[in-house]
Amino acid sequence: MLRLLVLALGLGAAASAADPPGTPASHRAMARCEAARRRPAAERSSVLQDSLALAEAAIATSDTDALAHFAAFCALGGLLQEQGLSLAAPSRLRRLRVEVDRTLELAPDFADALTGKGSLLLGLPRLLGGDAAEGERLLRRALEIDPDYLRPRLTLVRALRARRADDEARAEATRALAIAERKGSATDAAAAREELRVLGAVP
Repeated sequence: MLRLLVLALGLGAAASAADPPGTPASHRAMARCEAARRRPAAERSSVLQDSLALAEAAIATSDTDALAHFAAFCALGGLLQEQGLSLAAPSRLRRLRVEVDRTLELAPDFADALTGKGSLLLGLPRLLGGDAAEGERLLRRALEIDPDYLRPRLTLVRALRARRADDEARAEATRALAIAERKGSATDAAAAREELRVLGAVP
């Protein structure tokens, strides 16, 4: 269910003027969340719990630290992916929404947070608060801020394909491939080629 969210958090954009500066504490929390992706599966939950604890401490020190709220969002999303749906899932989903909404309240043009919330809304069923149209809008806003940011562009391709807007999906996948090749990102180039293959437009 949260695969789109995890994909969105898997690769950050280059820092832009709209990104929150954060504090040393929130940067440590964010670094732990990003590090969890590189750890063996058996260790990820523990690293994500560390990230969440650091983020919560940073928030307690300054509730206006947007990066701390985003680090909490990152850690909670990772924990949901690692631990799956459980009795705790609804409360964690609510907390996810609270943290990403607070991030965007403080830093409305933070492309990573726009991508994260957009992916969350796309990945959730309607009964749990999903909203595909709003999710797409947020991804497009992230791309207005940073047109070279591949994560929201590839996520948008999947969303367009899911609602059978294949012509637009092919156009976005073609743009993603060109950007990935220009940036020398082999992983993203492969992802864009796979989307084009699924759409029947292998370059």
